[in-house]
Amino acid sequence: MASSPNPRRATAPKRPVSITAVVDCVGALASGSVRGHLYLYDTNKAGGSTGLGTEELRTRVRRGDQLLWNVLALECEAFVAIDGVEIDPEICEPVRKVYPGTDVAYWTGTVKKDSREVAYRLAFKVGTRQEPIVTTVSPAIVGQG
Repeated sequence: MASSPNPRRATAPKRPVSITAVVDCVGALASGSVRGHLYLYDTNKAGGSTGLGTEELRTRVRRGDQLLWNVLALECEAFVAIDGVEIDPEICEPVRKVYPGTDVAYWTGTVKKDSREVAYRLAFKVGTRQEPIVTTVSPAIVGQG
């Protein structure tokens, strides 16, 4: 007979929270900036995220949440990829991964501890431009407290 799990050891399951960046590649390339050409969304609006559709997305998270950053081009034939996610490594250490069987990359990381608000920066490869374009207005992850 199997024993039931010890309720004292039970922890909240990791919640996946996807953060999607939609980039207007034509506008970003023309201006050399994603300011005004970046729209951020996440899957945790019901959990308290704010600023959806803006560059100042505030994603509500808690310790143990699994974050996944991905990107879409507003124009169907444009190239865009996330080149890096800069965030305090004591809070989260994003790692670049690739979907199996493709060259499509995404970034993932686990929230290590609860905190008030931690801003991060995204760097994008856009079109054939060699230099990444980095956000100037910072989105953030926001703790429960």
